[in-house]
Amino acid sequence: MRNLSAEFCRRVKVARRESGLTQSELAAEVGCKQSALSMFEQGDGTKLNDEVIDKIARKFGLKITDAAGVEGAAVAPVGAAACHTGYCPNPNCPSNGEYFVDGVRLIRPDRAAADPAGGRYCALCGELLERRCPNCGAAVHAGAVCTFCGRPYVAAL
Repeated sequence: MRNLSAEFCRRVKVARRESGLTQSELAAEVGCKQSALSMFEQGDGTKLNDEVIDKIARKFGLKITDAAGVEGAAVAPVGAAACHTGYCPNPNCPSNGEYFVDGVRLIRPDRAAADPAGGRYCALCGELLERRCPNCGAAVHAGAVCTFCGRPYVAAL
């Protein structure tokens, strides 16, 4: 089973919408559940089997690529080395910046401020650093919300 990039999953969503198909219609056509297609389109590249992915790619003329844009490849599992810098899970830490989206308070971790030297503890507040999403275990990126599970890295109080 492939683990495709979130970018490829988003391209499937765009192609489906441009073709005027609902998730239910596409799922019935390619032989998967609507809920699995929904999770796939949200960026979880592990929710569909290879046969279904190939059908979707052929239908919309998409090239299957990994996160680096390599054609025909899947996303390699992320090891601990790829998560070398951590973020502070403390919502009150000065390394974390607060912002609002549609009235919802979110906290964006600043990994460079919290972990400038690749240590175990936050350089600003001393909290033990996180290197993976606390909700699903995926490697973290520069944003405030995990691209795989859609939940925030730092819980706002």
